Amino acid sequence: MNLELPGKSKPYLMAHRGNAVACPENTLAAFQHAISDGVDIIETDLHFTSDNVLVCIHDATVDRTTDGKGAVANLSLNTLKTLHANYGRPAFKNERVPTLEELLEEISGQCALALELKTDKFLKPEACEQLVKTLENGGMRKNVVIISFELKRVQAVQAVAPDIPIGFITMEKATPQVGVQFLGPAWPLLKENPDYVVQAHQEEQLVCPLDEMPNPRLALYQQLGCDVIMSNDPGETAQAMSNLGIR
Repeated sequence: MNLELPGKSKPYLMAHRGNAVACPENTLAAFQHAISDGVDIIETDLHFTSDNVLVCIHDATVDRTTDGKGAVANLSLNTLKTLHANYGRPAFKNERVPTLEELLEEISGQCALALELKTDKFLKPEACEQLVKTLENGGMRKNVVIISFELKRVQAVQAVAPDIPIGFITMEKATPQVGVQFLGPAWPLLKENPDYVVQAHQEEQLVCPLDEMPNPRLALYQQLGCDVIMSNDPGETAQAMSNLGIR
């Protein structure tokens, strides 16, 4: 995306791993719920299977969020699809780890995407090219931002596709990272540096506090001028933003 969403007003609302409160995280159910919540952006995480398929899962292993065991990188897509991705919640027993292609088909341009790169495989140009081609084929190349805690991963994508904006997430750096278009500082960093958002805006960077449950701090984010609000429960956050006159 060009980091400005036509027809949408700031701060944009971003679903962290979909609606990860109402549904198991990073599942089609979570993404569908987030869309029904009216989010502007869906955030998810990307790994590769052993047969080089891009899948939406946060951890490097399937142990926490499925009924299986092992590293995602060591499992084929067919094997991965035999696992229940319901995070121990029986009502979602039919959920599986989705592929990026399945996510793109599901959202079908209804919102933007923030894709977090979770593996150093993205340091390889061919992996970045595969990601960009998948986005192109899914009609989302112009409506996405690529993010990571590891700057080199997103820089590798931008080397392949300079038109795609990139973002840097951090738990430690209290000043805006140069050379990116999107910033995700852990929310205490904004208290450590109250001028963070002003400094970012001087470089035309968007700021999204890294805050999974932001409702108690919404007034602060509005005061600071944050551009994006992320939430594990975007439905509740949308209501809280409305109550404050933010949305």
